[in-house]
Order: sequence, then structure tokens, then C-alpha cells
Amino acid sequence: MLEDAKNNLVKNGFLNIPVEKDLNLFEEIKKLKKEKNAVILAHYYQIPAIQDIADYIGDSLGLSQQAAATDADIIMFCGVHFMAETAKMLSPNKKVLLPDLNAGCSLANSAPADIFSLFKMKYPDHVVVSYVNSSAELKTLTDICCTSSNAEHIINSIPEDKGIIFAPDRNLGAYLMKKTGRKMVLWHGVCQVHEMFSWEKIMESLKDHPGAEFIAHPECEPHVLEIADFIGSTTQLLNYVKKSPKSDFIVATEPGILYKMQKEAPGKNIYPAPPSTQCACNECPFMKMNTLEKVYLALKYELPEVTLEPHIISEGRKCIDKMLEISAKAGL
Repeated sequence: MLEDAKNNLVKNGFLNIPVEKDLNLFEEIKKLKKEKNAVILAHYYQIPAIQDIADYIGDSLGLSQQAAATDADIIMFCGVHFMAETAKMLSPNKKVLLPDLNAGCSLANSAPADIFSLFKMKYPDHVVVSYVNSSAELKTLTDICCTSSNAEHIINSIPEDKGIIFAPDRNLGAYLMKKTGRKMVLWHGVCQVHEMFSWEKIMESLKDHPGAEFIAHPECEPHVLEIADFIGSTTQLLNYVKKSPKSDFIVATEPGILYKMQKEAPGKNIYPAPPSTQCACNECPFMKMNTLEKVYLALKYELPEVTLEPHIISEGRKCIDKMLEISAKAGL
């Protein structure tokens, strides 16, 4: 009965409960973390306030490693739904919270498991490599998971005589084919954020900032990647800005990473790559659904909780464990 009453508090995917206006959310969240032995994991694309309160900020690979290693009782995952699902698979005995269950992913949504299962049947001898930006159900159909940080190593670890299906991101898949020389069957999914960058406007921005380096995430379209000075995951982009002797950078990925870049490279000028429209379409609307108020309420009431069926955890985890094993051997 108590559990039913608690679940009834979750309306439209999150706890829509008023928070006192004069409440110091940072201090309250810190208290709740200590009381409940909770850890806050946040993606680089989260709003600055959430990055400031997080115990660990990272990309998908780093967050997966943290979720697997934590000794916390509660994982507060400030990211999107597939990331929280991954954390649950890696720490099935932990309680995994997501501030807003509506924080989905256009890329993960582009590969429904039932349709992908039929697609997979056409290539029975192929190894399935799925980007971590995929649903828990898709991971049960996957042989090896990957992130943008380790994807090249994952592809290179597969024997050359084996065919490969790569899902769901066609842009990352095309980039990997070019980098590794491996021919792959690509699922035609995309990230709506990384599809929005304008080649023409980027060229104009480079003229406006002479000497700036253009760096991009491999989920961007091929014609955008062709003009990039450096291509890498969010963590790799961050490290590149920190280490580069250059002072100006135009960055083609979700602009949430710029907050961390500016903190760790304070003397440098960092500009978001412009989208093809006048709106802020290069911001992920799902990542921005999480707020400090929602984090506070989720920790206080331990809701909304991300749960998975036991068979999804056991089957889906295999491809993630394989990824982490290969990454560890590569020193990633």
C-alpha cells in the first residue's frame, strides 16, 4: 500500500510537488546524499547547476564505469533514460533514480527492438555492435556495446572475417567505417541534436573567429566532420580543448559540454557550433528536462525509480560487460 501511494506521487514522469522557494537546494541535496548513501552521476550535457552538485560528470563510457564501481546504495542518474537503464544493468541491486522519466533520447527511440530484431535476422552471421545510446531491449539483441570514446577499439577487436551490424547511429557508423576500413551494415538512426549543425554557418563562424579550431562529435553528419580539425567523444573534445595550444574553439556537440570546458580551460574562447535554424535546436531537450528541483524531490522521495525485468538485465548486461572488458584492456 505504501509503495502504491509513493508511485501515485509520480505524475507525467516526475514528482510534480511544490518546493519551498527559500530552500537551499544545494545544501538539501548534499544532506540527502549523505543520509541515503547516494551518488549523483551527471552527463556533460546537463544544466550547470546539476553539474555543480554531481559527484561525477562524464560521458557515457565514464558514467558506465562509475555505475559499475560505485558502493552507493542509490544512484541518482542525471542524464537520459537509456543511461539510467545502463546503470541499473551494471548495478542491479542498487536503486537507480532518474529525475524525469520523460528524459528520453531521439537516437535510442530510432531503433525499436522489435523492428531491429527482424532486421538482424537478415544477417545471421554478423556481430551486432550497438551504440550505448540505445534501449535496454536493443542491448539484449547486441553482442558488444560501445560508446563514442571506445567505438574504434570495439570495431577493431572483431575478427576481420566477421560481418558487423552497427546500430543505431548511421553517422557514427559511417565515421567508424572510414576510420577502421571495415564495411558494416548500418541501421539508419540519428541524433536530432547532431543532425542540426549547419555546414554553411560553421564556415561563417570560422571566418568570424580566424584561427579557431573546429572540433566535432562523431554523431555529426559526414559533411560536417569533413571540415573538423578534431573528432572525438565529449570527454575527448574536453581534453583536446584543455591540451591544445590554440585559444579559440568552435564545438559541434550539445552545448552543455561548454560549461565544463570553460571551467577547465578558463583562458580559452569556446563557441557552440551554430544550428541550421534560428532556434536552440542543438540543445538536447531531453537532457534539459532534469532540474535541481527534480533532483531534490527524487532523492527525498526516492522516485521516480528506473526498473528493468530480470531477463532484460541479465541479457542486456552481457554486451556492456564485453565493452567494459575491451575498454579496460585498451586502457580506456
